[in-house]
Amino acid sequence: MTWQESMGYVMDALSLGSLYALFALSISVVFGVMRLVNFAQGALVAAGAYALAATRGPFALRIVVVLVVCVIAALLMERVAFRPLRDADPDTLLVASFSVSVLLENGILLIFGSAPKGVELPHYFVQQVSLGGLSFPLLDAIAIGLTIVMLLLLVFFLTRTDMGLSIRAAAGDFTMARLMGVRADYVVSIAFGLSGLLAAPAVLIFMGTTGLTVPNVGDIPVLAAFAAVTIGGLGSLTGSLIGGYLFGILTVAFQALLPSGLGSYRDVFVFAIVLALLAVRPQGIVQTEALRTRV
Repeated sequence: MTWQESMGYVMDALSLGSLYALFALSISVVFGVMRLVNFAQGALVAAGAYALAATRGPFALRIVVVLVVCVIAALLMERVAFRPLRDADPDTLLVASFSVSVLLENGILLIFGSAPKGVELPHYFVQQVSLGGLSFPLLDAIAIGLTIVMLLLLVFFLTRTDMGLSIRAAAGDFTMARLMGVRADYVVSIAFGLSGLLAAPAVLIFMGTTGLTVPNVGDIPVLAAFAAVTIGGLGSLTGSLIGGYLFGILTVAFQALLPSGLGSYRDVFVFAIVLALLAVRPQGIVQTEALRTRV
């Protein structure tokens, strides 16, 4: 393997890890506040993907539409499905998240049908970039750059704004935060809104890699993101980043190193490593108060 091929795989791993990290962060934000593993996140991805496919006009406008759709869908999800069940036990919330996922995906199926729908994207989503003898898709650089920008904005929001500090307080001890005057409805709504906001750039990256969308388009990447956030540490933003990039690195490494006859079993090997990591450290790489409270 030449160094150009090696660096190409590194870029692929970082790009895929960035995608999983964004999804993992969106999952982790909600878990940190509500202790909810929201399996309806996949339907949120589908909503953003179909909004991108159905919108015409300048690409900047289409990006705004995806952002708005993802955030509004997340807020509606919280208000209609999860707010009435806020004091329910985790099992009830888990079943509710599955129900919301099925409901939203079937709603998309009724509106748009089951046939794959093409997504028109600017030419630079498939453009190759040459740098110092290394050639890689521009989309890889976009994915890495978007993740860095979103992470910096998230850190600034959580550490420098009153809303962000309220979310951090609720993630640490929700009961105490409420006693100190933090409004539960306000904090949970902001957490879900952040979840939708973080999912939107991940939708753009994912659509750039597939070019097509179907009603259950979000199931596979979100499943991988759930595995990533679990091995990283539920409720930890740092753990979500670590888990996302680790999952991306493992996926690309097995894709590159497995013999051709075993290439189709790549995901089997990846999830075997995930199980092994969880067997050694079931709480994840970074254990949080949110996870200890849930357990």
